[in-house]
Amino acid sequence: MPLTMNREVFITCAVTGSGGTQDRSPHVPRSPAQIAESAIAAAKAGAAVVHCHVRDPDTGTPSRDLALYREVTDRIRDAEVDVVLNLTAGMGGDIIFGGVEAPFPVAEGTDMIGASERVAHVAECLPEICTLDCGTMNFAEADYVMTNTPGMLSAMGRMMTDLGVKPEIEAFDTGHLWYAKQLVADGVLEAPALVQLCMGVPWGAPDDLNTFMAMVNNVPDDWTFSAFALGRNQMAYVAAAVLAGGNVRVGLEDNLWLDKGVLAENWQLVERAGSIIENMGARVIGPSEVREKLGLVKRAPVAA
Repeated sequence: MPLTMNREVFITCAVTGSGGTQDRSPHVPRSPAQIAESAIAAAKAGAAVVHCHVRDPDTGTPSRDLALYREVTDRIRDAEVDVVLNLTAGMGGDIIFGGVEAPFPVAEGTDMIGASERVAHVAECLPEICTLDCGTMNFAEADYVMTNTPGMLSAMGRMMTDLGVKPEIEAFDTGHLWYAKQLVADGVLEAPALVQLCMGVPWGAPDDLNTFMAMVNNVPDDWTFSAFALGRNQMAYVAAAVLAGGNVRVGLEDNLWLDKGVLAENWQLVERAGSIIENMGARVIGPSEVREKLGLVKRAPVAA
């Protein structure tokens, strides 16, 4: 892929995530009302897409509760501001092994479910986009593995396609892009595909620029991509993604800080990303243009 700057850029805000950040910042939203409120504020600040997980309202721990997803979805759709809704489908593939000498039985926190259950909230809420983590990967924790087998990904991808929800392929390394292209070749996913390049997530692709360009160069020319990096490199990757021809993702899922010692809110991260994009001579596009670009159709949730 040639290095051609993108001059029509959309911003995705990853509102809360499923990491253990709930006690590290008071701005990480927990309840459906807080998540929706933060997503709406991000949309008003310029995010065309909001990427949402849900959390237990009392503890802040990640959740797969359909009622929580439904409430977040309805609150965002009932808001006066338009935004493209992107729900995670990454939950339900977590294995925490018992340790290096006794990996079985698996430890508390393991959450392994079937393909239909992993996309049940997608079928319930019918967002315009949902994520598909396109590979198995070791994370920073010693015995935790994010598990997404080829069979599981093929089954989930077909369900998403049949529902008319566009998968956002989450690529944490080059092999994930390799398999994503196979899913398209097999007719599981439709072309042109949408992909998120996830940089600097231990132990996936590191967030150096050589690795980033290797990822970019593995994205087919007719696909649309966004990119992000964690922590202090989040805003640097706003610029890098635009220069490489892509779109950008910011938000508290990936970074808690606005400046050194200053905790961010989602809308502030979106606002700063927008300023970077515009100062580079590009334009931030809105949700209607994203729908046209990606072939999305805004739908109301399935009636209760």
